[in-house]
Amino acid sequence: MRILSLTAGAAMLALAAPAAAQLRPLVEPPASAEAAQQGVDVFLLNEGSAPVPAQGPAEIETVAKDGTRLRLIVAPDEVLTVQPGAFARLHYRLAAAAPAQAPQPIEVAQAAPPSPSEQDVADSSGTSSGFFDRFRPHEPIYGAFGLNDAGGKLQLSFAFRALGHEDGPSLNFAYTQTMFWALDKPSGPFRATNYSPELFVDLPIDPTATAGLGYRHDSNGLGTSGSIDVNRVFARVSKSFALGDGWSAELAPEAWFYVGRQGIASDLDRYWGFTSLTASIGQQDGIKLSVTGRGNPGTGKGAAEAFLSYPLAAIWSGLPHIYLFGQAFTGYGEALSDYNRRASHARLGIAFTR
Repeated sequence: MRILSLTAGAAMLALAAPAAAQLRPLVEPPASAEAAQQGVDVFLLNEGSAPVPAQGPAEIETVAKDGTRLRLIVAPDEVLTVQPGAFARLHYRLAAAAPAQAPQPIEVAQAAPPSPSEQDVADSSGTSSGFFDRFRPHEPIYGAFGLNDAGGKLQLSFAFRALGHEDGPSLNFAYTQTMFWALDKPSGPFRATNYSPELFVDLPIDPTATAGLGYRHDSNGLGTSGSIDVNRVFARVSKSFALGDGWSAELAPEAWFYVGRQGIASDLDRYWGFTSLTASIGQQDGIKLSVTGRGNPGTGKGAAEAFLSYPLAAIWSGLPHIYLFGQAFTGYGEALSDYNRRASHARLGIAFTR
């Protein structure tokens, strides 16, 4: 978590106080109104002695670093609880920008929240503790189903920041597991599973771009006779672009080389190639389309996968934050065990992240 300082050139707090007086809002203004299109993080520090709901001001006025006055409004988000001595992060979006004006001098104040406290979660199995704020979505988490041999495709994915800070260099671990459910077969067995752990370093370039360097292992989890184990060292970068009216686009190229043995898939590079490109366009709290392509130009073989999602809460506000989700694939290697077989499938389902 970042530590914020409230200075004349760095931050202004809203005049409105949060619902609970013991919560102090801390905001780090963006560089400009254009940067604010991506949203602004506001931290609520609990200075009391009891947990309280994380409810910040409905509106916050601040001054961007280039002198532009901004009005921020809270974006719909999951209701959180702030433990004593800890702080929560809320997401605000740009409502309007007033004419540029130099920020007025204010008394310099320091706000240095203590190190993040351990967070407790209780359920029927008991209470567990951990630094849950370090977890985040990685690849989409979803369940999608199609006709005939498309079957079901289920994916779980998360990333964990082991070292570093959210706004600086960080060492991360990620894990993705993709399962293919043969619903057209008797008893509906799981016909294939991809296991994909990663270890990578993220290096923020600016508020809209991040570079990464790491190692990824992909395996089908089978024994010696059928094992496919792919080890890659990769470099990638993502860059987002604000398009206005809540719309944004993102490009994420990636390149890699293979290391070590690959089990029975010694020719996998002929089908997977050495590069990929992901492009997406979407609207906050609206529709989003993401397409990923990879391949080997030398062999003319590759694959493309598309995700289309729409938040159900936009249809009816009483629904939870999940997404109506469509997924389509064409090419080689949707399941690692099928790396050298071409297939095309389309599925529809529900996603929890996108």
